[in-house]
Amino acid sequence: MKNLFDSWIVKTPIAHRGLHDKHSPENSLSAFKKAIDKNYAIEIDVQMTKDGVIVVFHDDFLDRMTNATGDLREKTFDEIKNLYLKNSTEQIPTFSEFLSFVNGKTPVLIEIKDHKNIGILEEKITEQLSRYNGEFAIQSFNPYITKWFKQNTNFFAGILSCFFCDVKLAWYKKLMLKNLYLLKNVKADFVSYEANAGYTFNKLKKLKNKKPILFWTVKNIEDMRRYKQVCDNFIFENFLP
Repeated sequence: MKNLFDSWIVKTPIAHRGLHDKHSPENSLSAFKKAIDKNYAIEIDVQMTKDGVIVVFHDDFLDRMTNATGDLREKTFDEIKNLYLKNSTEQIPTFSEFLSFVNGKTPVLIEIKDHKNIGILEEKITEQLSRYNGEFAIQSFNPYITKWFKQNTNFFAGILSCFFCDVKLAWYKKLMLKNLYLLKNVKADFVSYEANAGYTFNKLKKLKNKKPILFWTVKNIEDMRRYKQVCDNFIFENFLP
């Protein structure tokens, strides 16, 4: 298996939801094109509509990024396909559309949003990625999604983590997740950790040179320089590394 320390996961800065700005919304085709043009890798979020279509969209609800309301996962694709991303004439891309658009031009980091019934969405993603010729990796906050990919595919798959301060979870689940207690069990290939996670820096340093460590979301050059002692690469926005 390829050494990840010699791969794009370490060597290519990763644009958070594409290289978005006031003209190009996050997770839009124009934001992805800008990232490709600047030779950045692209981080995206994927989830599934009520009728099983995989789309590229971050939020659980449509409200922030469109003029519609409601839980995306409770909508059929026909109900959302004509919605415009806010302040643009762009629409929510399907995962298939995204892969065809990028077409191997730059690496892709795919965050799979947490969901019930692990296996259904993952099978659909695996089917599409098995036909894709570009470089990619999977990541998720749910370690059992990461574990599914490690058990069922040969894809690179990592764990996302943070302090989970604003997440409704039992205290012991937060403790396990923020301290990466399941890292060994899941056999994750890399770790993506919240950049401002303070006291965990020393713990993450112990992983240095064992597994690649990505920090998200880095928003300025000063923080990028400061975090370099801990992490191997950055998921960034609002500046150009």
